[in-house]
Amino acid sequence: MALFSRTPKPVSPARHLYDAIVSRAREQVFHTNFAVADSLDGRFDLLTLHAFAVMDALKPLGPAGGKVGTEFANVIFAGFEDALRQLGVSDMGLGRRIKAMANAFYGRLEAYGSASGEPELAAALLRNLYRGEETMRRESEVLAHYISELQLRLRAHSEHLLEGRVDFGPLPVM
Repeated sequence: MALFSRTPKPVSPARHLYDAIVSRAREQVFHTNFAVADSLDGRFDLLTLHAFAVMDALKPLGPAGGKVGTEFANVIFAGFEDALRQLGVSDMGLGRRIKAMANAFYGRLEAYGSASGEPELAAALLRNLYRGEETMRRESEVLAHYISELQLRLRAHSEHLLEGRVDFGPLPVM
């Protein structure tokens, strides 16, 4: 009978990291206190922001961090594809939409990664997360501080990321 039993495949560290960023990005505080749109775009931007912090902490871990980071990116894009399919996007339009999401994802990673300090990160968040809406400047500044603190936390315990463990710490407070 062992022939017909299935042993579940172990969940990869990258999948654990993905599940963690999805969970954190869906916290209601981002939509209620920080007025991030509870839409496909808003959720995409919150997921990307948290993915940035994790990927940034994986960079200094050498080949092991690179391997987990690559697998992490692959899991993220599989999640994007699943979300689009659930929205009813057909195979014909899927490639074009994934390409657009990839461009947006990596563009945001570049914008956040090139920010040299919280003021520049806040400006990047204002541009991307709030689509340049100046009335959201304070929210973008608080979120920039949250992400800066998160980066420090993740870098201090970056070896845990290789095992798929992540501690995001406290949620931001407005």
